[in-house]
Amino acid sequence: MITLALSKGRIFDETLPLLKAAGIAVLEDPDKSRKLILATNRPEVRVVLVRATDVPTYVEYGGADLGVTGKDTLIEHGGHGLYQPLDLRIAKCRMSVAVRADFDYARAVRQGSRLKVATKYTAIAREFFADKGVHVDLIKLYGSMELAPLTGLADAIVDLVSTGSTLKANQLVEVERIMDISSRLVVNQAALKLKQAPIRAIIDAFAGAVAND
Repeated sequence: MITLALSKGRIFDETLPLLKAAGIAVLEDPDKSRKLILATNRPEVRVVLVRATDVPTYVEYGGADLGVTGKDTLIEHGGHGLYQPLDLRIAKCRMSVAVRADFDYARAVRQGSRLKVATKYTAIAREFFADKGVHVDLIKLYGSMELAPLTGLADAIVDLVSTGSTLKANQLVEVERIMDISSRLVVNQAALKLKQAPIRAIIDAFAGAVAND
C-alpha cells in the first residue's frame, strides 16, 4: 500500500491533475465526505487527509509514504528525514512582512528599533530579521494574523500573501517580500527504499506533469 498525505483546500485541488498524470484518481470529494482516508482507483494507493502543518510529520515518521506540503511548512518543520525530489510549482504565494499603513517600517528598521512581530512562521521570521540585523520579539499566532497590528499586539506580521486583498481590506501594507512559496513533494526515505518502484513511478509522473505545465 502506498499512502499519500494531503491537506484539504488549495493543495489538494492543485495536486489532483498531478495524480491524474500518474494514473491515480481520488474516488471521493473531501469536502463532501467525513472520511480521513480516501480510496483511489488504484487499490494499492490511498490518500490520507491531515492538517497542512502535519504533512511533513506524517511522512517523516511513516504515517504516509509521501506527501505534498508548502515550502513554508517544510522550513518550519526542518525537513528532517525527508527526501524532497520535486518542487511541484503549485499553491504559489509569497511570504512577506506587512504593517499598518501608518507605521513607518523603514524608519523603525533603520533606527534599530526592537520590533514586535506576530507570525505562525517563527523560524522563517527569526532568520530573516537576524540576517537584516533587526532585533525582534516574536509572538506566535495561529490565525487572524492581520488583527495583531490593528490591536497593537505587534508592529508587523510575517505571513503568506497570495493576492494581497486581505491585507488591503484590513488597512495593512506589504513592506518586504521574504521568499516565494510553492508546494513540494516529500518522501519518506525508508519507504523509498522498500517501495522503490511504485514510489519512483509516482515521482516520475509528477515530474513529467510539472515539466509539461
